[in-house]
Amino acid sequence: MNAVTRAVVKRAEGYGWEVLGIRHGWEGFLRGDSTKLTYTDVAGIINVGGTVLKSSRTNPTKRAGGIETIMENSTKLGLDAVICVGGDDTLGVAAMLYKRGLKIVGVPKTMDNDLSSTDYTFGFDSAVNEATHAIDNLRTTAESHDRVFVVEIMGREAGWVAAYSGIASGANLIIVPEEPFDLEEVISFVRSRHEKGEKATVIVISEGASLKQLKGVDQGKVDEFGNVRLGGIGQFLGDEIEKSTKYDTRVAVLGHMIRGGSPTAFDRVLSTRFGLAAVDLIKDGKFGMMVSLRGTKITAVSLEESTSKQRLLDSEILDVIKKMSY
Repeated sequence: MNAVTRAVVKRAEGYGWEVLGIRHGWEGFLRGDSTKLTYTDVAGIINVGGTVLKSSRTNPTKRAGGIETIMENSTKLGLDAVICVGGDDTLGVAAMLYKRGLKIVGVPKTMDNDLSSTDYTFGFDSAVNEATHAIDNLRTTAESHDRVFVVEIMGREAGWVAAYSGIASGANLIIVPEEPFDLEEVISFVRSRHEKGEKATVIVISEGASLKQLKGVDQGKVDEFGNVRLGGIGQFLGDEIEKSTKYDTRVAVLGHMIRGGSPTAFDRVLSTRFGLAAVDLIKDGKFGMMVSLRGTKITAVSLEESTSKQRLLDSEILDVIKKMSY
């Protein structure tokens, strides 16, 4: 997000425009919390993870008069246009605001890579690299101590991060939300490896994965967009494996660990291209649009289209997962 901010400010100043940063996302917009940004302020943040402007999980549609307040604050702040950086929830609000008359464009941001209108979202590559590195380290422990490791990774309904990091790290089995798993089949898989002398097994599982017989394991809490706070499926699977096989089984939950750190070069470049393109959309008067990566080209789609469908793992990647299980 910092690379996007940096590129936006650079391009906007080139057009002679002033940029205001809204702190804490929609929460800050509701309060009118802004700060002036110059390129001097943001020139050195491209390698910094997260966002210097902060973020929130606030849904203005759940606040009394929330949408009206944002419209009013955009006028009070003297905004000629708004660039909204976020995932499907955030961009869904942006689409609603556009219909209310706000001149707004979007930039796709989600480490889950689950927006169907762009081939990649920034954050995904960085998360995959962090997860791969962590799994590589856990494999060392697994092989040294003949242990079974279950690694739980973020991924609510789309298993992109688990799939890519699992493939890249050579995980023995990858379980994703797109295909519910059979507990007995997983236990048999681990037992079969053990009987062949392969006593170290690494299983990567998305937090949103579910049993064929049951719904996903969760903690029951939801955010303002109605998303359940997931977690626990990895521990459940690890406990069941150890209980059934008596093999030494450990569980690692990577969680927010893979959301931090310095972004990869790929994400820094993609974010920069997105930020520049977003400002150019404003210059061309193309509001209600979101920048998008198609192949190697930056293009744009409508905000409405960008949030209309979730991008799940395709059959090709699911096939790779199956063929590389061993």
